[in-house]
Amino acid sequence: MPGYGGWVNDSGTGAMARLPQELSGFNWGAFLMHWMWAVGNKSYIGLLCFVPYVGVIMHFVLGFKGNEWAWQNRRWDSIEHFRSVQRIWAMWGLGFLIVGIIFVVIGAVLGAFSGHSSSSSY
Repeated sequence: MPGYGGWVNDSGTGAMARLPQELSGFNWGAFLMHWMWAVGNKSYIGLLCFVPYVGVIMHFVLGFKGNEWAWQNRRWDSIEHFRSVQRIWAMWGLGFLIVGIIFVVIGAVLGAFSGHSSSSSY
């Protein structure tokens, strides 16, 4: 593409926008934050994560197509800006995942020690 350094920032121009080679790869923010990431990056197809059965598959589709869709659907100042914002999405997603795991573990521990015994008779 013509432009400074042979590259033009065509982000936010829709399906014709070409994702720069260095941005290809898995988008962990899209995978972990699914619908919130989709709204924040104007990639509304990600809202299919609410459709039963399709939603599980959509997590992976967002992970693999997320960078491309975010580049096409939202205007970015630069490649560095894109990377920085997507890194923030990934960090928030990781944070939510860790907090979720902690709550599950706490719930399991509390459930195990709740005083209910399978040996008690009625």
